[in-house]
Amino acid sequence: MKVLVANLGSTSFKYRLFELPALGCAEGGREGERELARGGVERIGAEESRVYSTLGNTERESLMLVPDHAVALQAALAQLTGEGGAIASIDEVAAIGFKAVHGGRITGVVRVSSDVLAAMEEVSQVAPAHNPPYVRAMRLLSERLPHVPLVAAFETGFHSTIPERNALYAVPREWVDKYHVRRWGFHGASHRYVASRLADAVPKRPLRAISCHLGGSSSVCWLANGQSVGTSMGMSPQSGLPQNNRAGDFDPFALVHLSKATGKGFDELLAMLSEKSGLAGLSGTSGDMRDLEAAAAQGSVRAQEAIDVFVASVRHWVGAGIVELGGLDAIAFTGGIGENSPITRAAIVHGLEELGIAIDAMANAAVARAERSIHSKQARVGLWVIPTNEELIVARQTRDLLAAQKTTGQTHPQKGH
Repeated sequence: MKVLVANLGSTSFKYRLFELPALGCAEGGREGERELARGGVERIGAEESRVYSTLGNTERESLMLVPDHAVALQAALAQLTGEGGAIASIDEVAAIGFKAVHGGRITGVVRVSSDVLAAMEEVSQVAPAHNPPYVRAMRLLSERLPHVPLVAAFETGFHSTIPERNALYAVPREWVDKYHVRRWGFHGASHRYVASRLADAVPKRPLRAISCHLGGSSSVCWLANGQSVGTSMGMSPQSGLPQNNRAGDFDPFALVHLSKATGKGFDELLAMLSEKSGLAGLSGTSGDMRDLEAAAAQGSVRAQEAIDVFVASVRHWVGAGIVELGGLDAIAFTGGIGENSPITRAAIVHGLEELGIAIDAMANAAVARAERSIHSKQARVGLWVIPTNEELIVARQTRDLLAAQKTTGQTHPQKGH
């Protein structure tokens, strides 16, 4: 079975085409799974966008104007079915899976329908960089490829196991029951993948682990036997840890003060919190950890300060996770920063030897893209670098939903908490 997975960012579109065995569950590694092709578009809306693809050992790249996600989607389909493409026709694709972000009242893995799209639009204000382009892409595909099933695998679904004590804000109950205000959590596909890999790598049961997805967008997830029991992101992907250009957790009453002091309206201030804050805003330069580390090495106080704030926030959530889990067996690092920044990894676990957490400096500094352990031999807690594979998780979930619906005939979406 061929499954195409679409992963949309605010200015990017990535796709991967998988060949999967027809049957199986959603977790763990499997024989017979193959990635047939990958590609995408970067800098959508810029004067020049980068369009790239990889098929086997052949890589292609070009620059062209891609004004929106609809054109990016067309470019991807052209790559897949054009000369030298992975498939002769889109008819070979059994389904298209979306790594959808926020469905509010609808979560889990569902077939895309008018009600699912409506639910996504209802919460677009708390996922402004993600939901609108996903809804547009889903509508476009449903019109142009009405015979191909579309599946939304919501990032919030993995966090449905979080107990209410860790999911509820202390707000009027009506906000929770009527308006679905709660800590939803995101990066679900990544944390699910990490949980499955840790289950294979660490034999201890019950397994108490913390998954650190650190990148342009970051979150920490507490894992009890592979299930999410707490996470740093809340009602929106704007919250939790500082992001590259998003503030993360922020006292909402500070907005009242800022509005009065600056004369700016709430919409303008919220835009600044989600576009001009985070590591970029704090450093005054870049939100990219590579740039910040280079600047800090050259003596930039602001760059180092931004790094320190980010590390302190991760440590805060790691510490809270140890208390919630009643101890710890493993920490996993994934995402662009988690996989590629030994400086950040070392800073996060620095000084925690009395908790059984100790890093092997040589293993941590080694340049490698493979999954690996980086804890010292004396450590009680395993430290792991696990390159994430969100798209593979979505492909498996898409395949399994279709198999389940074929058996039961049920196509209704799953409601939220």
